Amino acid sequence: MSDTDPQTAPGYITIARHGEPDANRRERLGWQAYEAWWANYDLAGLKGGQTPPESLVQEVEGARLLFASTLRRAIETAEAASGGREFDINSIFVEAPLPPPRMPGSFPARTWGVFARCSWWLGLSRGRESRVQAERRAEQAADILIEAAQRGPVVLFAHGWFNRMLRPALRRRGWQCVRDGGDHYWSWRRYELKHTPATERGA
Repeated sequence: MSDTDPQTAPGYITIARHGEPDANRRERLGWQAYEAWWANYDLAGLKGGQTPPESLVQEVEGARLLFASTLRRAIETAEAASGGREFDINSIFVEAPLPPPRMPGSFPARTWGVFARCSWWLGLSRGRESRVQAERRAEQAADILIEAAQRGPVVLFAHGWFNRMLRPALRRRGWQCVRDGGDHYWSWRRYELKHTPATERGA
């Protein structure tokens, strides 16, 4: 049971994308080499010389609770933007997988990312987390953020595609995007509770 006053509105939920990772997205690869490239990408931290935008730093300063995915690029982004504050690291926020389709040809890693995301979205998971499983995870992640927001504003540092998957999960629960910063590195969106979900109203 929450000790929050039921008459008190919850805090906002801000979802940020990580900074630019230290990886060469122009490297040309075959599909098998891309699998290895993506595995190394998940181990990589941020490219040097970056600083978080002041708008994100200010957003973090106003938050009560901070969260990050367990991947290094998300953790280093949280460290850079949080000014030494503690944050909760949780694997539920990691990026959705990118298994490439087994197709001939050599393409830049960024192109393989598009191929992989499209085929994964259409159901080709090749034994990894499927789209349906990732959508369920996004629902669970949204519930974690909403529960945390009952105690004050929340900021999550996570990933481009999984952040997109959180949008409909939050929207179904009555949370509306009130600040849309796009999908580039270091970008962020803020969500606020605007109405009670229909399921809770008994509609």
